[in-house]
Amino acid sequence: MRKTRPLIAVFFLLAFLALADTPIQTTPYWAYCLNPNSSSVPKPDTRLRHVPGTTTTFTVTQTQDLFNPPDWHPAAHPPMPEVVSHGRKPDLYACGYCHLPNGLGRPENSSLAGLPADYIVRQITDYRSEARKSSEPKFKPAFNMVERECKATDQEVAVAAKYFSQLPSKRWIRIVETNTVPKTHVAGWMLVADKPAATEPIGQRIIEMPEDLERTELRDDTSGFVAYVPEGSLKRGRLLSTIRGGSKSPCSECHGPGLRGGNAPPIAGRSPSYIVRQLFDIQSGARAGALSKQMRDQVANLSLDDIIAISAFVSSLKP
Repeated sequence: MRKTRPLIAVFFLLAFLALADTPIQTTPYWAYCLNPNSSSVPKPDTRLRHVPGTTTTFTVTQTQDLFNPPDWHPAAHPPMPEVVSHGRKPDLYACGYCHLPNGLGRPENSSLAGLPADYIVRQITDYRSEARKSSEPKFKPAFNMVERECKATDQEVAVAAKYFSQLPSKRWIRIVETNTVPKTHVAGWMLVADKPAATEPIGQRIIEMPEDLERTELRDDTSGFVAYVPEGSLKRGRLLSTIRGGSKSPCSECHGPGLRGGNAPPIAGRSPSYIVRQLFDIQSGARAGALSKQMRDQVANLSLDDIIAISAFVSSLKP
């Protein structure tokens, strides 16, 4: 009995340490996707990969280069500035790695295509001053913006902002109202389908995931996403977004007709996961720049259901 007690104590100590290293999350996990802890290092994959619509080839290892992201379709966009295509070693990741050469990005970051250049510059200024951060401290994509991308010079920021502002925004996310969704887990800071495939009730969530996981993992910027939203979200979101209530203004008053831009940036057709995060961050005060402060009263009393509905409706609109 005496010999087993130390073993039991060690077991509980290891269990406690494992739990202590597990992300504790109070934000919606499906919007602030946190990668599970893992100490494994993937082996280099040197097999050449292909995606539709191009003869260009890359290995998986090449597609994971933060300083040289794959450009599968170079003729589909203007020449990328150096800061977008390569960044600056050792600290500044290439903007095109996360936001993609077409600027449309992925659920874990933002779509920059078609945003006003001065708005993009202002957001970097807010990140630098800590007026903009994430409500979820462990959400690495936002952390990287502060720790890495804020090391860009003013000239680099201006060049990147001009590049992304000139890119066309387009439909990138397919919105589907449903009560049943694929079971998913977090991988690569986004939701991906379980294998073997299974389904479950959607509940109080938005499930945004790749249309084609393999192409998304290869960072093919012609393969978009699907977002499953609760039934009735679009109708409810339309009412919340377009009808003035009490002291609240319709979204179009600032974001323009069709939410395609006005005094505030265009938000139509952008990632619902991203929009959910921004509404949470404004509510929590994590986003406290001048433009965010103007929205604070507008979103202060929104419930999770309200946020889901608004995000679903806004994302369903044509950019």
